[in-house]
Amino acid sequence: MKDPALLKQALEKIPTPEILVNVVSRRVRLLARGARPLVEAPADWGFLEIALKEIGEGKLSYELIEEVPPPPSSA
Repeated sequence: MKDPALLKQALEKIPTPEILVNVVSRRVRLLARGARPLVEAPADWGFLEIALKEIGEGKLSYELIEEVPPPPSSA
C-alpha cells in the first residue's frame, strides 16, 4: 500500500478490522471484475487503494444483519 493514511481513514469509518477486511475484499473483487470506482484515483493505484479511499470518503458502508434464530420445532 502506497499511502498508510488510506487505511487510517478507512478504520475511522469501519473501526473493526475484521469487518474492514471483509468489506475491502468484496469491493476489490468487484473492481477486479470491472466495477467502476466511486472515487477518482491516480492511474498507478491498485484496487486495494481505491477500495480504502471509497470507504474513507464514505462512498461504501456496511450493515450488520442479525441472524434470526429459527422458530422452535413443534415435534
